[in-house]
Amino acid sequence: MKIIKNISKTIALLAIVFSCTNNTESSKEEDLAALNSLQEEIELLVDSGVCSENSDCDYIAFGSKACGGPKTYLVFSTSIDVELLQQKVATYNALDNAYNQKWGIASDCSVPIPPVDITCIAGKCTAVY
Repeated sequence: MKIIKNISKTIALLAIVFSCTNNTESSKEEDLAALNSLQEEIELLVDSGVCSENSDCDYIAFGSKACGGPKTYLVFSTSIDVELLQQKVATYNALDNAYNQKWGIASDCSVPIPPVDITCIAGKCTAVY
């Protein structure tokens, strides 16, 4: 039930941010502001996590490059609401992809490397490359 509610929120957010009503489209700045706002929410959620051992840590692909693939990887502690993080990141990634397409954003098409390991240092999960 919670997943359906989150999916509904995602669809509603996508419709609001990237919809066109009465021939009034959102501006590039408004679309970017929506992305930045969601990114801040995600970063606050990730920053609220704490770890006590390496197994408390994980990572997730974040963002959408114009030519495909993620922009980066977020490292987080599983002490947070991981389902909520996954939902917010999926929403962000979809909005970022739509933004890239709508505004013709170019990318360097480089492929970010996921962490080879994640360690818990002083209560925070840290990526090792």
